[in-house]
Amino acid sequence: MIPHGTISCQGVNLNSFWGRQTYPPWGSKMATKYKGTREQRRALDLMITVMRGSDSYIARLMAPLAGLDLTPSQFGVLETLYHLGPLKPSQLAEKHLKSRNNLTVVIENLERAGLVHRVRCPQDRRSHWIHLTDSGRERVEQTLPIFVESAVREAKALSPSEQETLSELMKKLGKAG
Repeated sequence: MIPHGTISCQGVNLNSFWGRQTYPPWGSKMATKYKGTREQRRALDLMITVMRGSDSYIARLMAPLAGLDLTPSQFGVLETLYHLGPLKPSQLAEKHLKSRNNLTVVIENLERAGLVHRVRCPQDRRSHWIHLTDSGRERVEQTLPIFVESAVREAKALSPSEQETLSELMKKLGKAG
């Protein structure tokens, strides 16, 4: 059980992640209005904090790319293809934790923009490989340095140690269940 007031993991005080002196990070009032047990409210508050923090972080991270006419999902697909080479839509969906239907829309929009193209798989004519076009490669090469600069700038809100701890905690939370 986490004592009210301080939260730490592996000897690192996590209160600093929220810039607060006590847990929960929003003071003594919990964010959820659910009237369950303390454990249930704490779990819901964690979910709310992770979602709000993630949404805010991603919005700031992607803001410099807004003028480049790419959504976060589109940029993610282009960047993945740039680094890993051609992939099937199902592989892209798995890497991005998206449904195949959602990713199909992303791929179709990228294809319309001339940034990717589909190549029918010779072994299975029902399947396609998604390839970057020359324009897609140029777009990634133009966009990636801007994105990396934004990522470094946003990460500076945390110390290197805090970045590593948060990364480990998020991996642990992602693998739970």
